[in-house]
Amino acid sequence: MMTNWMIALAGLSLPLFVLGVARGADAQPQTGQHAKVLDKQVEVKLNYLLYLPEDYNKDPDKKWPLMLFLHGSGERGDDVEKVKVHGPPKVVEQNKDSQLAKEFIVVSPQCPAGKGWKSDELEWLLDDTAAHYRVDADRVYLTGLSMGGFGTWDLAANSPQRFAAIVPMCGGGNAAMVRRVKDLPIWVFHGDADPAVPVQRSDEMVKALKDAGADVTYTRYPGVGHDCWTRSYDNPELYKWLLSHKRGEKKAAAAAPAK
Repeated sequence: MMTNWMIALAGLSLPLFVLGVARGADAQPQTGQHAKVLDKQVEVKLNYLLYLPEDYNKDPDKKWPLMLFLHGSGERGDDVEKVKVHGPPKVVEQNKDSQLAKEFIVVSPQCPAGKGWKSDELEWLLDDTAAHYRVDADRVYLTGLSMGGFGTWDLAANSPQRFAAIVPMCGGGNAAMVRRVKDLPIWVFHGDADPAVPVQRSDEMVKALKDAGADVTYTRYPGVGHDCWTRSYDNPELYKWLLSHKRGEKKAAAAAPAK
């Protein structure tokens, strides 16, 4: 029976299959064209928190929006409880009446100590979650703060087709890559007095997006330091905004014939 509480799946090993080379070169390779097989298994191990809403088991046919949350550098390590300190894991732990807690599956991985977010591992985690839980593939949302804000920009640029909307907070990215995410709904948050990640990192991304014709929302808090996330994740309007978007809606609208 699935519980309605935060489930910490620490040390879960995900069996995943990717391309790789596992055999040496032939001593006398045969010339011409021949059929070959590339077969290699790769195992990834990530600690993460999985939150399922209280009503998850009421309707076995219902599919649920999913939020993937990427924490900052201070929560790295092998104690997954640290991930509850900030952001969505904190919200669903402390406020069961919030829209986030009632309407979203929340997946919050923990980055190992001394490491950074790896897009391929995060994609495997999303694949595994979708395979085991009733995820609405058209309502998958990505957000993160600080190091996780950088990770949000990076993962979205690598796989923009996965997400309905993204929310990077006090992060930054490669402005030259915004063409890959310009069709995504994006809401950026940053404090203009941030001593850890200069607000110019978000300014650059927002400007590049606007120059590319993107529809981006930018909340630039005056006088706020690095912690722009507490008030942002506590804002009910953020979750209403997320749920107003579905995957591919901008491209679909652009492709629709004129009436």
